[in-house]
Order: sequence, then C-alpha cells, then structure tokens
Amino acid sequence: MKILNWFLVIIGICGLISVRILEDKLFYDPFLGYFHEADKSMIFPSFEWGQLILGYVFRFILNLLFSCLIIHFLFKDKTWTMQGGILIMIIFLITFPIYLYCIYNKFEIGYLFSFYMRRFVIQPLAILLIVPMFYYKKQMVQGG
Repeated sequence: MKILNWFLVIIGICGLISVRILEDKLFYDPFLGYFHEADKSMIFPSFEWGQLILGYVFRFILNLLFSCLIIHFLFKDKTWTMQGGILIMIIFLITFPIYLYCIYNKFEIGYLFSFYMRRFVIQPLAILLIVPMFYYKKQMVQGG
C-alpha cells in the first residue's frame, strides 16, 4: 500500500509539472509572453477579461487538485488535506484580486510586484510551505 501512496504523490507532482509545461496550450494567458520576455518596454497585451479570469481559475483548480492529491497521500489525513486546500484557496483569494488590479492598472503599480503576484496566482507555491509544515506537525505529534 505504501508503494501506491508514493505513486499517487508522484502523479500529483507530475500533474503540477504538466500544468506548467502545457500552460501555453491549456490556458488563455496573453501575459505569458509579456513576462517571459522580461522587457518592461513591451507593449501591454490586449486581452479578454472573461477568458483571462476563467483561464486563471481553471489553472488554480488544477493546481489545487494536484496539490491536495500530494498532501493527502503524503500524510494520509483528510483533515490536513482539507486544511492544505483551504490555505491554498485563501492565498489565491488574496492574491488573485491584487493581480487583477495590477492588470487593470497595466502593471503601473510595479512590474516586479505584478510579476510576483502573478507567480502566486499561477504557481502552486503554497505547497512548498504546506508540506514542510505538515511534516513538522507530524513529527511533533509522533514525539520527535
């Protein structure tokens, strides 16, 4: 059974990697090229608000599902899986409106600030904090 758990964790990691690799094919995001070039003098891309928001939400949902798969099969605790999912959602609910505001102002709030807000929206960075946190919590519960 332990092999199956690790296999499912690897599936979750591969899922997150696939979302990143296939981002230009799966999601509507005219800012991929804009930030990839890292040229502040590039023309601000034209875009469709509805498609943009749906693309980011779809990407978030995929990242959330793969992240919860990783958390669940690493720790085998439904409560921790729910807590991890809620933490990831809270981070998204905070950063997504900020990033949309950055877009609305055409990144005048700051190119780097907008770049990093986008990172929190499109990348599952929270899992890099959640997994060590739950691992530490597991060690504390087991007595070291």
